[in-house]
Amino acid sequence: MIVFILKASVFQFSLLVFLLALLGLDEFYRMALPQRRGEGRVATVAGACAVFAVFSTNPVLPLFTLTALVLAFTLVALFRLQDVKQAAPDVALVLMGFLYVPLLLAHLVLVRSLPNGVSWLFLIMVIVMAGDSAAYYVGSSLGKHRLYPAVSPKKSVEGAIGGLSGSVIGALIAKFTFFPELALGDCFAAALLLGTLGQLGDLFESLIKRSCGVKDSGSIIPGHGGVLDRLDSILFAAPAAYYYASFLF
Repeated sequence: MIVFILKASVFQFSLLVFLLALLGLDEFYRMALPQRRGEGRVATVAGACAVFAVFSTNPVLPLFTLTALVLAFTLVALFRLQDVKQAAPDVALVLMGFLYVPLLLAHLVLVRSLPNGVSWLFLIMVIVMAGDSAAYYVGSSLGKHRLYPAVSPKKSVEGAIGGLSGSVIGALIAKFTFFPELALGDCFAAALLLGTLGQLGDLFESLIKRSCGVKDSGSIIPGHGGVLDRLDSILFAAPAAYYYASFLF
């Protein structure tokens, strides 16, 4: 992954994001709409292809793409009616998939397109991974107060605080190794922002899995689960990183 990010062009990187969106959306619809696999497969391909709309120089195209997806799949629900009472929840879940996976993931392509895009991608990874690791070890050894037991029984307040501390340390390491352009203030601000959103993204995916009655989003990564299980924190952190880099950095 490190070598690919360093060597790949923006378009080549976008192909990776497209593949991740394809796999992630498929997992989402398998969890949320197991009884509508036909529509789920079509929605998966259409939603993943929407990632490429971010390349347009016309700012209207991404909005047009999202609008077209909404109109198309509401009409699918209208003309492939199976159960009136289930129609609204099914349409809502299809549209939520578009917003949750490709819309958020596409921000990784926008991040890569920035002047320091490669460094920002690595910063996201370092902040999220350092936070995950620190939260695990601090929570395992010191965790006593449950953070959100209804959604994730094992996570603790102590682990969450440890995770944010790990994210800050990760950002400082990034500054003094591969991203010297970061100011100290950026290290703390970006780490706390991305670290907090990363943890919330993890909790949100846990909420979805519990709601759907599954343990993992998939099984494509042995020992880790599915693509969404690996990307849950990145999904929330990537948009924040892009807007922070664009407007505050």
